[in-house]
Order: sequence, then C-alpha cells, then structure tokens
Amino acid sequence: MLSYDLVIIGAGPAGLSAAVSAYDAGIRSILVIERDDRLGGILNQCIHNGFGLHMFKEELTGPEYAQRFIDQVAKRGIECRQGTMVMDISPDKVVTAMNPADGMFQIQARAVILAMGCRERSRGALNIPGYRPAGIFSAGTAQRLVNMEGQMPGRKVVILGSGDIGLIMARRMTLEGAKVQVVAELMPYSGGLKRNIVQCLNDFDIPLKLSHTVVDIEGRDRVQAVTIAQVDEKARPIPGTKERYECDTLLLSCGLIPENELSKSSGVTLSPVTRGPVVNDALETNVPGIFAAGNVLHVHDLADYASQEAADAGRHAAEYILSLDAGNIDRQAVSDRAEAPASSSACGPKAHPLASETSPSPEMIPVLATDGVRYTVPQFIRPASMADLLTLRFRVGAEFKDRAIALYFNDQKISSRKKRVMAPGEMEEIKLKKSQLADFPDLKSIRLAIE
Repeated sequence: MLSYDLVIIGAGPAGLSAAVSAYDAGIRSILVIERDDRLGGILNQCIHNGFGLHMFKEELTGPEYAQRFIDQVAKRGIECRQGTMVMDISPDKVVTAMNPADGMFQIQARAVILAMGCRERSRGALNIPGYRPAGIFSAGTAQRLVNMEGQMPGRKVVILGSGDIGLIMARRMTLEGAKVQVVAELMPYSGGLKRNIVQCLNDFDIPLKLSHTVVDIEGRDRVQAVTIAQVDEKARPIPGTKERYECDTLLLSCGLIPENELSKSSGVTLSPVTRGPVVNDALETNVPGIFAAGNVLHVHDLADYASQEAADAGRHAAEYILSLDAGNIDRQAVSDRAEAPASSSACGPKAHPLASETSPSPEMIPVLATDGVRYTVPQFIRPASMADLLTLRFRVGAEFKDRAIALYFNDQKISSRKKRVMAPGEMEEIKLKKSQLADFPDLKSIRLAIE
C-alpha cells in the first residue's frame, strides 16, 4: 500500500491551492488525485475573464487562472496523478483509486482534503414534463462543447435557470451566432451574480423572466419548441401565462450540487442545507484529519474565494499532520522515561467533538444561521484554536434591501453592518476576531441574522 502524509482529491482551483498551501506550511509528502486527464478542473472550459482579481490582483480567464496554480504545483514538485478515479475513502483515511496504468490501488493518508467540486442538477432532478428529445443540455455541457470541442449545441436557444453558468452561456451562445430567446427563472430573483446579469443578458437584450419555469417540451427526435409559464409563490403554473418559443435547444442552469458521494463513504457528516460537509474553523470535518474546501464544501460564486478557502484548508491540514508528528515524539519520550504509559499521554491532536450540525460542546461553539441567513461556513468554531482572524461565509435565503447583517454572541449583539442589497446568488462574509471571543468565557453560540 502506498503512503502519503496528505492526499488531495481533485485538482481544480481548490485542490491545487490546498496543495501549494500545505507544501509551503512544511508538508512534502503530498499526492493530488484528478479524474480528468489535465489539471485545472472546470476552469479549463471557462474561457471568459473575471478570474484572479482577489487572488492575483489582475483579471484572468479560467485557463489562465488555473495555469497559475498548475505552475506553482510544478515548481514545488508536488506529485499529481491525472486520469485517476477515487472509488472510496475509508474513515481511517485509506484512499482506494484506480487508473488504466496501475489498476486499482490503495493509499494510506495521514490527512485528506476533499476538493471534488460540484455538479449540475440534471433534467431528471428538475421534473420537467415532456418528451426526451435531443437538444437538452446542462449549461456546463454546452460550455464544454463550445469552448473546448468547437461544437455548437444549437442555434435557437431557451435557457432555464439563471445560475452564473447559464448567464455566461447566454452571452457565449449569442457571440457564436445563436439566438437566445429567453432565460426563465423559477425563483423571484436571479441565482447569478448581478454583474453577469448586466454583462451577459442586459448588454445583449436577452430577456430574463423571473418566477417562470418550463411546463412543456415539444419534439420527438429533437427539441422543436419549449413552453414556459409564470408560477405562483408555491411554484405552481398560473393559468393563462403560457408562452411558447420555437427552438432547437434547451439549456439547464438550475443550480449546483457538491460532489459528496466519497465524503459519505468516509463517514463525513453532511449539512442538509449546503449538501457539503459540516466543518469547524479549520475546515475539518467530523472525521479527524479529513478536511474539505471549495465547491465540495459549499458552492462559491467566485473561484478566487474557493482558492482562498482551500489555502486555509491546506494550512490546517499541514498543522494537523505536524501535530501528529509532535504527538508521536512526545509519546516516545514519555515511554522512554517510563513516567507514564503511552496510552495515557495527553499529547497529540484530540478527536474533536464535531459529530453533527447540532452538537455544541465547551470546545466547539456552533455558528447559527437565523432570520434570513440560510447557512454559514464554518458551522462550528474552536475558541481556543481558531486563527486570530476568521472569515465566516454565508448566503441569505431571499432578497433583502437596506437591511443589516447582525452578529450575536449568545444573545448580545456584537456588530451590525448595513447593506443596500443582499441576494441568494451572492455570497456574503463577515470577519470574526479571536480577541472578540476572549470577553465571553461562557459563550454558548454565535449567531448571524438579517435585521
């Protein structure tokens, strides 16, 4: 069996950033596993610009952004295995993988970082009525066809869902000569960034119809027409609001789901809201030594934020591994001096009490999402071990205008920051200082609320 200090699953922007960070923190035995035949993940097909403004202070395309991390990984000599599929991760961090050259093999890791990214919701998950003709694509599939394979999915297009990929593909299809007739969105607000609505729809006079969904698809061999209708507050079609569009292509951009099948097999607890792992401030899951970052943890709207988060995960994973080494040295010293049996040593990392999203303890303070806040990451904080400055990332559950983000320790308001607009499509964040927690020795919970 192979053995590495750190195994990272996924070589997108999160996985590569985590690898670089862990290496710089002192870990040399690192393996990055990627199922695709190239590094960079989904960024390889994202040829539009807008990446890198936070990480590199300049505007890059997706492939350029990915190449920055690929170069950093290569410079450090970090080992990567492409074309390799991870089949299983056991709770004791045995990674089972396979590829054409090596067949099936196992790796014993001391720490694992989950960075598998996310996937698009399929038509089957959306329960769209009608036949199953050709011409129905996820927006990501259409993006790969156009940007990497030079193929046009169609010429007359309807898009369901206003996620960022769908918005970007509305512009991309238009630039390639297709006619994008409408973007329909089930919710009363867009699921994408405001800048993408302006740059991808408004600039090209593509209509966005909120509170609308597809109610019928016509065509046997190929899509011939799509009918959309307005929906009420319970997402039921409103009679008399149907609109029929003749088209040959329907693109689906109805949300992303973290890829967490491997997380489940390893015993990681998942949040029912994010569908990603429940983590503490070190981005460590309930399984000691297994960390998560990027879109597998929660879906980000910017690759820069996913990379920043993954860099934190890499640093914390390195600290975990180094603490294991320190614990082994201390236990050996105790054994040699015969002062106490090794089993009674308190040295080394303790298994933290993070077992579910509702398991507070004196060592682990829950971060609660209330009053309009949909979720937070992390969900738990270790007051004694957290960094001096921690970024709490969260999303709201609806559109809010001229409201404030309030931070509470127990029932005491610590801070309040007004924002003109908050929407589910844009991630919010708040900075938490360790020094703030020092004044609350009896802290039982941290709470975010929209007021």
